[in-house]
Amino acid sequence: MLEVDLNALDTALAAGEPLIDVREPDEFAQVRVPGASLIPLSEFVARVGEIPDAETVYIICAVGGRSLQAAEYLQARGINAVSVAGGTMAWYQSGRQVETGE
Repeated sequence: MLEVDLNALDTALAAGEPLIDVREPDEFAQVRVPGASLIPLSEFVARVGEIPDAETVYIICAVGGRSLQAAEYLQARGINAVSVAGGTMAWYQSGRQVETGE
């Protein structure tokens, strides 16, 4: 399984699972899922050591393309990672809580 929906992310966040946002810093500052950690896709390979050790690592971007690339990269390295389908845009449009600013 490479993709999960927003309901699965809700459950994961409530359980304390890590969420990595792979968008660029300016996108992250505009709007993000609360609790997300930023590791931009442009720095992802160099910073892969920062990925937390967890049962499942959730990856999010704007709409799902970059997070899918990052999840595939991690899975190829034996890390159980999933992409959030629809990304931050779907989260925001669903009316769920968001954070903004630096």
